[in-house]
Amino acid sequence: MITWSLTGERPAELRLGFSVDDQARAALEEELFGKRILFTDKTPEQAPTAQVVADYRSQEAVEGDFRQMKDPKVVSFSPMFHFTESKIRVHVFYCVLALMVAKLMVRQADRAGMHLSVRALLSSLAGIEETVLLYQGERGRPRARRMLTEQDATQRRLYELFGLESYAPKR
Repeated sequence: MITWSLTGERPAELRLGFSVDDQARAALEEELFGKRILFTDKTPEQAPTAQVVADYRSQEAVEGDFRQMKDPKVVSFSPMFHFTESKIRVHVFYCVLALMVAKLMVRQADRAGMHLSVRALLSSLAGIEETVLLYQGERGRPRARRMLTEQDATQRRLYELFGLESYAPKR
């Protein structure tokens, strides 16, 4: 597609000339451009072509997870206030573990027909709050009553889906 020529004998005299062969370029565009060539070290028995293509296409999901790790508000690496290598490793481990748990929760919600992002799921769960009402009766010790705040439909479904009633205050 590109033809070239190099003239001159010494470095100061060297000249590179090139041109594009339009016919060869058109043929190459017709045949290859816009296509991907995937290489693998697996044999077709170890990884059939369909599996190689599926793995390649799932790369977008993994890249999305890494983008999620950069989100400063939800399951992120930052802020990181550690300076020793061992503490940084532990911090990264916790962040990856938190993302994995969040993604498993998203998958479980998705299977239940609730198509939520990590951010939306965690935001909905964060909205489920417990209130403790302390009051004094006419006599005796002060009493405490635990109750959950009002929940919207999504929060109620997540509450039931993840079995949070076992952690709820007893009435």
